[in-house]
Amino acid sequence: MIKLFDYSKLPIRNVLCLDMKSFFASVEAVERGLDPMETLLVVVANKNRKGSVVLAASPKMKELYGIKTGSRFFEIPVNNKQIHIVESRMALYVNYASKVIQILEKFAPYEAIDVYSIDESWICTDGTEKLFGNRWEVARKIRETIYEETGLPSCIGIGPNKFLAKVILDIEAKKNGIAECKYKDVEDKLWPQKVEAIWGIGKRMQKNLNRMGIFKVGELATTPLNKLKERFGVMGEQLYWHSWGVDLSPVIQDWEFEEEQKSISTGITLMSDYGGEDTEIVILELCEEIGLRLRQSFLQCKTVYLGIEYSKDIGGGFGHSHTMNDYSCISNQIYKECISLFRKYYQGFPVRKVSVAVSNLQNFDNLQLKLFDEENQRDLSLSFALDEVKNKYGKHSIFKGVSLFKNATAKERANKIGGHNK
Repeated sequence: MIKLFDYSKLPIRNVLCLDMKSFFASVEAVERGLDPMETLLVVVANKNRKGSVVLAASPKMKELYGIKTGSRFFEIPVNNKQIHIVESRMALYVNYASKVIQILEKFAPYEAIDVYSIDESWICTDGTEKLFGNRWEVARKIRETIYEETGLPSCIGIGPNKFLAKVILDIEAKKNGIAECKYKDVEDKLWPQKVEAIWGIGKRMQKNLNRMGIFKVGELATTPLNKLKERFGVMGEQLYWHSWGVDLSPVIQDWEFEEEQKSISTGITLMSDYGGEDTEIVILELCEEIGLRLRQSFLQCKTVYLGIEYSKDIGGGFGHSHTMNDYSCISNQIYKECISLFRKYYQGFPVRKVSVAVSNLQNFDNLQLKLFDEENQRDLSLSFALDEVKNKYGKHSIFKGVSLFKNATAKERANKIGGHNK
């Protein structure tokens, strides 16, 4: 008989995981006055390329033709005149995503909303019961409000932590609209699932687990923790605790780097998984953007923050900040701090989201220019000279050489949003 985990000492929060159903396809349907749930619609990157990737397919398209995200254009039965085939319009999707976040802010404070991707967010509703009811009632109200104000369908998973809210979203709520998994439900709802059905376990990890004779989540839960740690390191430990439904990641965001004004931040959700070297190029590009915005505002920063989220197949990531000895608005200095943080905490997993922020800001007027040595003065002069070019011809008119590399994003982002058409 399996000795069940003692959940009595674990925190129990009201966490909702919201997913916008077939988001890009649903937006395109709404824009055309069509029913997102009944329309046959596919969003592709480029209609002129037979090998173009399908970015989204409506629920009916998935049901009848098996077309889904990641399928190819040539798989679509183009002779069917009922099928709407459209090219992506990322600016439009970002606009709708912003509307959804604004709706969520009616039900929870900003720090209780964790935006995971353009179509998925976690919301902690602790303390809102008197305003909106219990977790099921607020979940229903959120879905209804989103549909009333945008016409978009959504589904919500409910759990005592982020992991269980996300898992029950994937295995039940996407079919039923709303579903919940409590700690006491883990054995019945989670353990019978195949390991590859669980968030954080990709194809490579699935194969590794299968080789160990682990095919179901319940088998993962009964595998000795030491054995998993020896085989997979930190990832093995995370797999073990997740198999028991345990996740201690924060549900309230800690914006410790936002002081007075304040902070300046930027980030990007990558359209494919990036390795370490390519991620460092992206970090450089984001630091260039941060430096430009600082100088345009005549501000300098002392605290630098780097946030990394791993691929959906892995889950997790890290966010750390560091306070420098002196204030700076020089992009290269900010980049050095970010790279130091990245190389210290990066675990080698595929990266899907990168964010950079600076805080502890001061106006130029409040600083003594003697803080700048000769090298910094030269870097600052060069930075302002480049800023003049960008101000005159556009911020994407000049790039560092690394931005011409294959997996750089700055040049591409000049004309696209998130790697796709505006």
